[in-house]
Amino acid sequence: QVQLVESGGGLVQAGGSLRLSCAASGFTFSVYAMGWFRQAPGKEREFVANIRWDSLSTSYADSVKGRFTISRDNAKNTVYLQMNSLKPEDTAVYYCTRSRSTTATPDSWGQGTQVTVSS
Repeated sequence: QVQLVESGGGLVQAGGSLRLSCAASGFTFSVYAMGWFRQAPGKEREFVANIRWDSLSTSYADSVKGRFTISRDNAKNTVYLQMNSLKPEDTAVYYCTRSRSTTATPDSWGQGTQVTVSS
């Protein structure tokens, strides 16, 4: 079955960096778009970034553009989210997602990893 397992979350001070990883299994990773969403306490889940199957197209939420970078390694079935210049408002549970394309709604979600940014 499809499995998406996130790792790399934690507690970091404002201005710091974290790199999230998502290890995928149970499907042909290299043909799917992958992405990241997040959900802060008391807020709705929101899109963060996604990447096309061949890495030739990426998209970002305006709130993270210029600070976050999504990438993938199809040989390792892994997608990454490099997060720099973190802000307290980036505090959330971050979810890895799978989609048929970068414009499609995700059809699989990971369990999430907590990111906490202290001021």
